[in-house]
Amino acid sequence: MTDARSSGGPHGADAVWLVVGLGNPGPAYAGHRHNIGYLVNDELARRLGASYRSHKTGRADVVEGRLPASSGGVGPRLVLGRPRSYMNEVGGPVKALATFYKVPPERLIVIHDELDIPFDTMRVKLGGGDNGHNGLKSIRSSLGTGEFYRIRVGIGRPPGRQDVADFVLSNYSAAERKVVPFQADTAADAVESLVSEGLERTQQRFNS
Repeated sequence: MTDARSSGGPHGADAVWLVVGLGNPGPAYAGHRHNIGYLVNDELARRLGASYRSHKTGRADVVEGRLPASSGGVGPRLVLGRPRSYMNEVGGPVKALATFYKVPPERLIVIHDELDIPFDTMRVKLGGGDNGHNGLKSIRSSLGTGEFYRIRVGIGRPPGRQDVADFVLSNYSAAERKVVPFQADTAADAVESLVSEGLERTQQRFNS
């Protein structure tokens, strides 16, 4: 029997995975809670030793590379995508990248902030609703399905009566900023695990 991880199966060296970190483009948004997906993809790009470049679709920047295989040789191929559009319009660029790289929804991973998960925790899942997240809503609309993987990075609920939109589009607190790099590092580990080991093992390890 051929091992899918060493062949053309979903976790094999021939498989292409599209990993999209959600956020809003531009320096004004860089430190916002809504931009944690960008930070995770930046960490993955650092691990791949590559820099973002403009993709020929003109709607996103990408990094391409391969994960190391646990048994030696080459591992699955990753395409890290950073849409140039704002959060509520990311679906078009994501679909364009998925079409270009011939990536089906079951090899798409979307990294995003999650209000209903406490800060410094995360969940990995396949499919599900949008839970009011405009980025997920846009991707679902463009792809015609929500059956893609999500790395849900917790930011918690706003304190007091602060508006949710104001909260996600605000900077992390000083205390949180000390933790965010470690949170991004852990989420990057979860992406690598999901691609290499599959959903069940990843959930067992990271769904805190």
